Amino acid sequence: MLKLKRTYLLALALCLSINLFAQKDKQAREVLDKTATALKRAEGVRATFSGTANGILLLKGDMFYLNSGGVQSWFDGKTQWSYLESSEEVNVSNPTPEELQTINPYSLLSLYKNGYNYKYAGAKSRNGKQGYEIILTPEKKQDIASITLFVTQTYQPLYIKVEQTNKSVNEIIVSSYQTHQPLDNATFKFDKKKFPDAEVIDLR
Repeated sequence: MLKLKRTYLLALALCLSINLFAQKDKQAREVLDKTATALKRAEGVRATFSGTANGILLLKGDMFYLNSGGVQSWFDGKTQWSYLESSEEVNVSNPTPEELQTINPYSLLSLYKNGYNYKYAGAKSRNGKQGYEIILTPEKKQDIASITLFVTQTYQPLYIKVEQTNKSVNEIIVSSYQTHQPLDNATFKFDKKKFPDAEVIDLR
């Protein structure tokens, strides 16, 4: 479960970087607004990332697929399947909106106007690309202490650092962010035929 929680935290970092906007700095808000709009218009998204963990995230509407840290997760808009490679177990659930906020960027849009403070840290360069840096901090005490977000001039997330209250740090470096990908809806459902030895645990 620790590995699962860590993997979800990394996904949450990427999701938060796109969708959590919250002192409210006007210039930061403008960057975050444009980043959210770009995500909505992106339709099918394929993102690969490295840093604290390596992985891939696919997004389409309110559906997603995540593969990182030995965990694969599928969500088709209602049902979520989480496959742990180490134990070959698949947990099946119908997550609540609150649970989805830990991993699904589209559900995090509900937090757009509250929950976090933000400030504009300036125009900067990272990995040879120009962009903007934003610092987000929660209004109320929680596990996350702060999030540093860097987006390119085309408002795509390139770097995210999440600092937790226990002083641990997780970093995500987005190496590829492709939009308008032709993702079939079946991509976001667990296919038992591909995992014949998996034990399915239905938690619904």
